[in-house]
Amino acid sequence: MSIMGIVSATLIVGCVGLLIGLLLGVAGKKFAVEVDEREIEIREALPGNNCGGCGYPGCDGLAAAIAKGEAPANACPVGGVAAAEKIGEIMGVEVSAVRQFAHVRCAGDCNATTDRYQYSGGQSCREAYYVTGQGKKSCIYGCMGLGDCVEVCDFSAISIIDGIAKVERLKCAGCGKCAKVCPKQIIEIVPETALSIVNCVSRDTGKNMRTTCKAGCIGCGICVKNCPEQAITITNHVAAIDYEKCTGCGICKEKCPRNIIW
Repeated sequence: MSIMGIVSATLIVGCVGLLIGLLLGVAGKKFAVEVDEREIEIREALPGNNCGGCGYPGCDGLAAAIAKGEAPANACPVGGVAAAEKIGEIMGVEVSAVRQFAHVRCAGDCNATTDRYQYSGGQSCREAYYVTGQGKKSCIYGCMGLGDCVEVCDFSAISIIDGIAKVERLKCAGCGKCAKVCPKQIIEIVPETALSIVNCVSRDTGKNMRTTCKAGCIGCGICVKNCPEQAITITNHVAAIDYEKCTGCGICKEKCPRNIIW
């Protein structure tokens, strides 16, 4: 190939490249999608765990929702108070953020319950729940202790101790993934201001509970009668505490004959 041919080919390629670059530049400006600057700032304020605990597809989805006003500034459970306050400043709103953590409402460990049969299937709460009929323990409402919640926890805040799941409160970010994966729905996301929690979700009558779990609520109502703030009710044979009314006086804990109020 002659030198002129090489020069011509180089010029043609260069001109084509320049034309494509100009066209891309024009197209980029013409079809550019406007991004709310607040969305970028909010995304930077979020922790980046992409855990989905907020109900949105990752931190990008939540940042977009907050910027559009579709989600509150304190929607991220992992970011907690610090992230909520920073996002509140970006959005120009006041934020009341309370840290949350997960709590396993079950005291039925190996010492309090017995097994109905020997289970040798897959070591998964969901598998055991659906295959064997709510697990092997005598209390069908209690924690099965097979660790599905442990597997999904991104913060190593849950461990299985004496057959039931326990949450290390200081490590927990309150993302709620453990609560979603629990087939029995016994993990509750509670505010840090919760001063008393009933460690039972059983709906068995008191008579049956005495035989299935030594630590379960029997719905006797002693806590209800002694609560000065009327913060406790009995629903489906188990006590429930209104965290907004509770002042943490401790009377319910002292009076409970089963010692299940934490």
